[in-house]
Amino acid sequence: MYRLATILLHDDAESKDVVHDIFAQLLDDHRDLREETAQSYLLTSVRNRCMNVIRSRQIQERVEHLYLLDLDTTIMPTELLEEELKALRIGIDLLEPPVCRDIILQHFRDGITFKEIACRLGVSETTIYKHLRRALSQLRTHLKNQ
Repeated sequence: MYRLATILLHDDAESKDVVHDIFAQLLDDHRDLREETAQSYLLTSVRNRCMNVIRSRQIQERVEHLYLLDLDTTIMPTELLEEELKALRIGIDLLEPPVCRDIILQHFRDGITFKEIACRLGVSETTIYKHLRRALSQLRTHLKNQ
């Protein structure tokens, strides 16, 4: 059990915690394990608990990343912001095909969901996402060149 946890988690302390937690849970629940299924039950429990630990790590890493991004924001003078907004508006006006411009404006300016935009345009939601990806790529390129 410990070996499986170590293989999955790559961390001795967490592996010991996982195995300990499983035995503690068994004692608390007063479960009687049948000899034929005990090994598979315990190994499955270890695997599931390890997956929960990994999932928790990933969520924690995402939160830390977003927190660092939030700390990284800098205050810009209003003149620079106005210039960037002007460049963004120009970039939106230059989007090709025009349906990309319509999707960007409807979603970000008007607050319409992608599903509603798809219904309005008579296309699938996947098509909307493809146009959005193309539009955002064009906008990034335009803003980098400014």
